[in-house]
Amino acid sequence: MGVYHIISILIFLTAVFAYVNDRLIKWPPTIGIMVIALLSSILLAILGNLIPGISSKALLLVSNINFEQVLMKIMLSFLLFAGALHIDANRLKKEFWPVMLMATAGTFISTFLVSIMAYYLFILFGLQIPYTYCLLFGALISPTDPIAVMGILKQAGIPKTLEMKIAGESLFNDGVGVVVFLTIFEVAVNGIDKFSVGNTAVLFFKEAVGGILFGAVLGYLAHLLIKSIDNYRVEVLITLTVVMCGYSVADYFHLSGPLAIIIAGIIMGTKGKIDGLSETSRDYLGKFWDLTDEIFNAILFLLIGLEMLVIKVNPTIVIIGGVMIIVVLLARLLCVALPVMFLKIWMKFENNAILMLTWGGLRGGLSVAMALSIPEAMHRDEFVLITYIIVVFSIIVQGLTIGTLARKSETL
Repeated sequence: MGVYHIISILIFLTAVFAYVNDRLIKWPPTIGIMVIALLSSILLAILGNLIPGISSKALLLVSNINFEQVLMKIMLSFLLFAGALHIDANRLKKEFWPVMLMATAGTFISTFLVSIMAYYLFILFGLQIPYTYCLLFGALISPTDPIAVMGILKQAGIPKTLEMKIAGESLFNDGVGVVVFLTIFEVAVNGIDKFSVGNTAVLFFKEAVGGILFGAVLGYLAHLLIKSIDNYRVEVLITLTVVMCGYSVADYFHLSGPLAIIIAGIIMGTKGKIDGLSETSRDYLGKFWDLTDEIFNAILFLLIGLEMLVIKVNPTIVIIGGVMIIVVLLARLLCVALPVMFLKIWMKFENNAILMLTWGGLRGGLSVAMALSIPEAMHRDEFVLITYIIVVFSIIVQGLTIGTLARKSETL
């Protein structure tokens, strides 16, 4: 099956599921599309067991899609840039400390807490999985996913200050989380005996700080180019160049592509609102990236739902996955509560900040993609299934209830 045919089928399914959701279910588009795709996958799997061969075509389609490559190498840069354009740097400055503490310290704490619990949970069920691999799982499941978070926050109706905290943190801990994951992955591949604190710190510093600096330079250069002209067609092309070439260059020099694109997007979005863009250009750029965001989001959540067809289901791992949902939520609660309680000494927070930041920390396709990138020898099948269970719960249960929870918590 050729690439063009695969893309055509994905677009067709996305359009059909989006239409069904809009006409009948009326959930947020990303959640509705994912749920329909998930149910369709389960139905096909059941029918495939009853009538051999009926699900073979669907299985072939999904097997031909490298989810990790599609998201990490193609879609992620577009989705992060589209989200970052809506982040106002001036408003982000006011929420700087909560965002940075949760995105950095919170991600590290969660990584270790989840990995320790996963290690002993596996032992409890008679599975011996090395701690290094559990640490890898802790790193991939700890970051909240900006793609899932920002897509759902648009319709949640929560206060703008709280929305900025959740959205800002999800963007930055996404970049930090990828760097942490890659750093631990390097240790897991080379072996703990070759681990060096100094080398690991240098690797992390190069990835994270290098990505941020590269993104800042990229964002300002692109802004200066856009400021010197008034042609929305060329301006859209410049933003596409930033996203595609910027991410590729960062990847080539082993810098954090996600962090680079996030910083570039925030700079261009903020500076563009102040100067450099005419009303016409601002309107076209905004609509172009909003539409790109919606289409890519829809396709991504369709892929998450369809992944059910190729994930190996093990009853024991399903039980572990159910327990890990609670573990991940408790780790998230601790990683939110500690920074908020510390910062409350001199900062004001919303009354429901801890509750909303905990429940609003959704996991999404990024965690699934990182899990799929783990080699089979590192117990990939087990970690992929657990990650999938947590992600599906996060998007459906947390995503559908965050708006209601926000409204009820404000009245308490």
